[in-house]
Amino acid sequence: MKFRTKYLIQAAVIAAVYAVLTVILSPISYGPIQLRVSEALTILPAFTPAAVPGLFLGCLIANLMSPVGIIDIVCGSAASLAAAYCSYRLRNKPLLVPLPPVIANGVIIGLELHFLYTPEMPLPACMGWVALGELGACYAIGYPLYKLLEHYREIFR
Repeated sequence: MKFRTKYLIQAAVIAAVYAVLTVILSPISYGPIQLRVSEALTILPAFTPAAVPGLFLGCLIANLMSPVGIIDIVCGSAASLAAAYCSYRLRNKPLLVPLPPVIANGVIIGLELHFLYTPEMPLPACMGWVALGELGACYAIGYPLYKLLEHYREIFR
């Protein structure tokens, strides 16, 4: 019972922090060129499996504010779920942990933005801009966060 409660609390806190960061920074979180600072949290599956549903739920909540609407709620949240699960699977390879969100969001959100938001922008450019923003969030912010949290790994157990 104690483990389940801790798992649910961790997932809820991660979801809340992700959603709040995304919404507070909405001018750069949504749109054709985006940098979701909250994506730095995608390193958390390396520390706790509770981060997988937490990131999914946080993204789902944040995407309720998306200008793209239901497509972003479904596709964006699915991309986050897939990326979080893959990051969890790569938890023993620290340099690769931030990579799944870069790939998943670059492809899925790039497709979404191209077809629904900016059809005049070439598809590779949409994917590239999203992937570039993800690289910034996941590696420039997320990886240093990973290195910091390594020292406090026991908190997550």
